[in-house]
Amino acid sequence: MDKSRKKEIVREYKERKAQQGIFAVRCAPSGEVWVASSLDLEKGQNRIWFALRLGKHPNPALQTAWNKHGEAAFTYEVIEQVKDDNELLIGVLLKERDQHWRKTLNAQPVFG
Repeated sequence: MDKSRKKEIVREYKERKAQQGIFAVRCAPSGEVWVASSLDLEKGQNRIWFALRLGKHPNPALQTAWNKHGEAAFTYEVIEQVKDDNELLIGVLLKERDQHWRKTLNAQPVFG
C-alpha cells in the first residue's frame, strides 16, 4: 500500500461518525442476556471481550458465565441505533433506550 492510500485510510477513519445505540451480549447455553448503551457500537464488543478474556470484567455474573461456557457461546448484537440532531440529548436517549431493552429482554446491565 502506498503512502497516499495509507494516509487516506487514516483520514477516513478519523472522520467517521461513531454509531451510538444499544447492544446485547447473549450467552446461548444459559439464555442469559446483558444489555448496555454505547457511544461507539463498533468498538463495544472489542472492549467487552478484552476484559472478559483477561478475567477482569466488572460484571461478576457475566464473567462467571464467560468462564463457564467459553467465548464461542457468546454473541454481541446491536439491537438499536440511536440518532438525534441534538448531540446533547444522546446521553438521555441512550439511557432511556437502555432501560427499555433491559425490561423488554429481561436482561441485566453489562457493566454492573
